[in-house]
Order: sequence, then C-alpha cells, then structure tokens
Amino acid sequence: MYEAHFGLQEAPFALTPNTRYFLRAPSHSDALELLLVALSEREGFIKITGEVGTGKTLLCRMLLNELEQKAHTAYIPNPHLDPDTLYEAVAEELGVDVSACANTHQILKALNEKLIGLAMGQKQVVLVIDEAQAMPEATIEALRLLTNLETESVRLLQIVLFGQPELDALLQKDSLRQLRQRITFHYRLAPLDRQSVAQYLRHRVSQAGYNGGDLFSAAALRLITRSSGGIPRLVNILAHKAMLSAWGVGDRQVNRRHVARAIRDTESVRYPGLLARWL
Repeated sequence: MYEAHFGLQEAPFALTPNTRYFLRAPSHSDALELLLVALSEREGFIKITGEVGTGKTLLCRMLLNELEQKAHTAYIPNPHLDPDTLYEAVAEELGVDVSACANTHQILKALNEKLIGLAMGQKQVVLVIDEAQAMPEATIEALRLLTNLETESVRLLQIVLFGQPELDALLQKDSLRQLRQRITFHYRLAPLDRQSVAQYLRHRVSQAGYNGGDLFSAAALRLITRSSGGIPRLVNILAHKAMLSAWGVGDRQVNRRHVARAIRDTESVRYPGLLARWL
C-alpha cells in the first residue's frame, strides 16, 4: 500500500517474526547472550519469559539460527501436548523412528540411544519449546524426566523454555518444584524504552529499504512509546497504522496526528495523558 510512497521495498512492520528485523536492544541482546553462554556451559534448563508481544518467538528463532552450525536442535512451537505426544514430537525432531515402540519406556529408550550417539559424535543437543506456558502440568513433569537422560560426565539434552509470565506462576506449584530447581538461568524480557523504540523504528524501515531522513517525528515517537508501553508488537501495529494515515493524506513524515489516529483505531493500546481526554 504505502511502500512506494515512502520509498520502501517491503512492508516494515509485519507481525510475522523475521530474524532480519531483529534489533539488539539491551533486553533482547542480553537475553540472547545469556542463552548462548548458558548453553555453551551445558546448563540443563533455561527459561525466558516476557509479556505478550515482547518478541519471544523472534528471539527463539534467533537462537535457533545461532545454534544451526553448533548443535542439533529440536523445536516445538506448540507444546499443548500430553506426555506421550511430547516424547513422540521430540523423537520426530531428533529423527528417531518410534513407530515400532509399544510404550513410553521404549520411546525413552530409543531417545536415550539417539542422544548417546549424538554425544559420542561431540554433538550438543538442544530442545527449544515456545509458548511453554501452554504445557499441561503432567507434560512439564514429563519434560523433567527427559533431562534424566545423561551419562556420568555428559548432559545429553538441554532445554530452553520460552513463555509468558503465566509460565512462572505455573512453575511455582509445589508439584513442579523438582523442575523449578533445575532451572539454572532465567531472564525476563523488558519492554523497549523511548530510545530503543526510536532505534527499533529506524532499524525496521531501514531494513525495508528506506534511506531518507527521520520518517517518524520526535512527537510521533514519544506518543508511540507511551501508548504501546514499549511492547514491540504494539509498536509495529501503531507504526503501520500511522504510516497508513500519513500515506492517506499524502504526508511524507509520520507525525503526532497520524499516531493519534492509529491509537484511536487500536483497542489494545493505552491512551496516555491528555490524548485520552482529547480522543
């Protein structure tokens, strides 16, 4: 729609996670660094949490890209599974044929043999689970049993959990205390501050092909930051709608008025201060 008007090659604020648009903002950069260091130290469980829209899935994909040449990875994006189905999903990701396995014991035995084979080949194995807060309690306990697959000197499987804050609440249950005690590293993603929002917007339009002056005015940036709360997904939505508004009236720069229209059209954002009364 507005790409040609602003000199863009593609839409910069699509909600689909794209690692090319990843910005190493302080919180997200720290989280990625923690993950890589913890995994290099062969820690068992690592947990990353954050509110809806803070970029967990994008960070998850960045991690998988970083590990591509270093480790054998298994990725489960939808873990709302019963324990047996979880084991089957992990086996499938690791290339283990469990069609002949008659029960859970045999599946775990086949997984253990595969993991030992990878360990003998000096291959690190990392299981990455997104949306981990969706796991039933029994499945989380089953996940703990997977970490029991180890030799005297080598941890055969490392697990990274990405989830919403509900995951923290779930793990506080007394019945899950054994798994909770095995989580050696945890990081909570923070929203972007005003400076990071400005960098985020410039980075995305630049990646989309923009090479002009500031596309968003200073007033527009402040309003986007306050109304989105620094949540990247909401920043994307407001920036996209504000650019649509500017394009609709032929303006070459997004200003406060365009952002105000975007806010009025978006239910999930907050109206800051005087703007709420004006709207």
